Amino acid sequence: MVSSVEALSRMGGGKPIFSAWCGLSEPALAGYLARETGFGAVVLDMQHGVIDFNATVRAIPLVAAAGKPAIPRIPVGEFGTASRLLDAGASGIIAPMVNTVEDARLFASFVKYPPLGDRSWGPHPSLALSGLSPADYFGQANAFTKSFAMIETREALDAIDAIMAVPGIDAILIGPSDLSIALSKGAAVNADSTETSQAIDHALARAKAAGKLAAIYAPTGERAADFAKRGYDLVAIGSDLSFLRLGAATMLKAAQV
Repeated sequence: MVSSVEALSRMGGGKPIFSAWCGLSEPALAGYLARETGFGAVVLDMQHGVIDFNATVRAIPLVAAAGKPAIPRIPVGEFGTASRLLDAGASGIIAPMVNTVEDARLFASFVKYPPLGDRSWGPHPSLALSGLSPADYFGQANAFTKSFAMIETREALDAIDAIMAVPGIDAILIGPSDLSIALSKGAAVNADSTETSQAIDHALARAKAAGKLAAIYAPTGERAADFAKRGYDLVAIGSDLSFLRLGAATMLKAAQV
């Protein structure tokens, strides 16, 4: 995990990190994708994916073995799970639907040790992966374990400055699809709408102004390139399922000539 810690520490240095996105229940898939040179991280989606806690815990060391940070996305409000995943060696945690300052404070309290938060002590797998002594891990963990608060509602967008000002919140992650639903008042899912695009740029600008990291999800490589050019620090691309389907479609198309 030492090299994976260094990878997340480089976020914000001007070169974006592209992350794989895994939601299928087989931990080995995350390990395989972590070994793809272009991916600098792997997100493990426990919110909308079918990967559960046990599979996520098994995936984390496979990702770390490739020298990449594993960043689980917890289900909505399951902040206790965040602490357990950090103990298992996760390099960061994504919390969906952080809509208020109160949500952000609660999230931060579970992912940061005192005096910044209330995370309790018990990172035994994480110690084994990091190679750090208990004292060094305790002293450094608040800095190298990153907390990503998802901004995906109008309420969160309106409170974005206050959310990022909460001690222990390191980054925001934009969910364009949910944001588009919120901004259209439930009329449509359109992550490419003008209003959503403007909100995406606004969130990035506010993160940069606050000195915080900015991450976003992109369904395609082309969209990921656009977000990277805009200045996002971490861009998660597609999903393991979409990679599988695209690979199958590409091979079948080549075969059926």
